[in-house]
Amino acid sequence: MKLKELSDIIGGKIIGNPEIEIRGVSNIEDAKEWDITFLANKKYLKYLYDTKASAVIAKEEIKGLTISMLISDDPYLAFAKTLEVFYKKPFKPLEISAQAVIGSDVSFGNDVTVYPLSYISNRVLIGDRVVISPGVYIGEDVTIGDDTIIYPNVAVRENVKIGKKVIVHSGTVIGSDGFGYIQKEGRHYKIPQVGGVIIEDDVEIGANVTIDRATAGYTIIGCGTKIDNLVQIAHNVKTGKNCLIVAQVGIGGSVKIGDMVILGGQVGVRDHVRIGNKVMVGAQSGIGDDISDGEVFSGSPAIPHKEWLRAQSIYAKLPEVMRRLQDIERKIK
Repeated sequence: MKLKELSDIIGGKIIGNPEIEIRGVSNIEDAKEWDITFLANKKYLKYLYDTKASAVIAKEEIKGLTISMLISDDPYLAFAKTLEVFYKKPFKPLEISAQAVIGSDVSFGNDVTVYPLSYISNRVLIGDRVVISPGVYIGEDVTIGDDTIIYPNVAVRENVKIGKKVIVHSGTVIGSDGFGYIQKEGRHYKIPQVGGVIIEDDVEIGANVTIDRATAGYTIIGCGTKIDNLVQIAHNVKTGKNCLIVAQVGIGGSVKIGDMVILGGQVGVRDHVRIGNKVMVGAQSGIGDDISDGEVFSGSPAIPHKEWLRAQSIYAKLPEVMRRLQDIERKIK
């Protein structure tokens, strides 16, 4: 499409040729002629003058640039919308495959796609425009809301409720038993895990994530929360709305997490901890105590981020401090 047509869809002001044709979207370094790229971080500005792209999305006019510019208040968001325009495939529902195994009392909405070699157990309720990919297992008494996509080799165990517009990537297991045991006479007695899992609307769950069922009641993932790959969420955890949980996070049992919380990669959270709203936790931090609303924590054990930065500065100087201390000891001797 022409640049002016793209501008009409995603918004923004054009500087340059509005009639330039756009055929694809790419990053600055890999772009070719007829592509549009974007600049959201000024450290990439030096590459922009050599790009082969025909247009760029930027926050402000870039002096000395000969290609056309589409000026947007949020270039990253405009770039994401551009990708949707050029690459998002229209929804085309397929039939329910005869090679899928379907149990009894299963209810399907309109325009549902069920691929071959998937298994849907008894008393499952599936909404409109749901896609169930090959190799998916759906247990008994599961509910799946409208416009949800479940990618290959996902296991959804019994008594799980999945909301609308949820995306579940390959290899994820929802509703596996929580890790609960009682030590008795030198043995581990398993506590029955009889609860379920609730995944609210607009949640995205990455590949190879495990979300355990509650011992009793429900493990709950709040509306709008996005979970990266390889995350472990234990039994009876409750997350708030619009949280970001990055790869390899491990959350212990019965943790309560507020709204709009960000947990960096490889964060570990001890069981029964309470984390307030809008908390940010840096990568590889270990959370052993409650955190109040709005705090930023880092380190293991985690401390307020500003204190952690000072501690890291001291840590980097320890070899020199040790050398000076040894010099002083030799002088005293």
